[in-house]
Amino acid sequence: MSESTVHASESARPQSNTSKLSIARSARGGSSFGVFLLVIVVVAAGFFWMKQTSLSGYNEAWQAVFLSNGQVYFGQVTKQNRVEVVLKEIYYLQVTRPLQQTAEGEQQANPQGELSLVKLGNELHGPTDAMVINRDQVLFVEDLKEDSNVAQAIASYKAGQ
Repeated sequence: MSESTVHASESARPQSNTSKLSIARSARGGSSFGVFLLVIVVVAAGFFWMKQTSLSGYNEAWQAVFLSNGQVYFGQVTKQNRVEVVLKEIYYLQVTRPLQQTAEGEQQANPQGELSLVKLGNELHGPTDAMVINRDQVLFVEDLKEDSNVAQAIASYKAGQ
């Protein structure tokens, strides 16, 4: 009988150690899961924050926004994220071609036409002076120098208002 008692106590001891090991493993697994969950939450919050906030902050400089259809708009980017680019104080280039033909012997000064800078909002349909552009349509955005021809033309237009 004492032999069976010894075997019972010996067999109880490994079970006890095994259960302690499984508790320690589950505690480590639980903390690993907690860390994993925390990382997922932080990454998701980071993506949400990046989507909502501007990739380049608003400044008073003038930018040129080049679109995939060949159009270029000049203005101030007030918001730029993965989904959209918001542009305000918008200008664009318009080609003005002469209506009359020149005589056969005369050469035109500019056969392609003349470029002029147009303020958005003066069109027939009367758009507001803000544009939300789908980010997929934007090729790139460039900052303009203060002494560029476009920036000077904008300054002249604003001074004449």
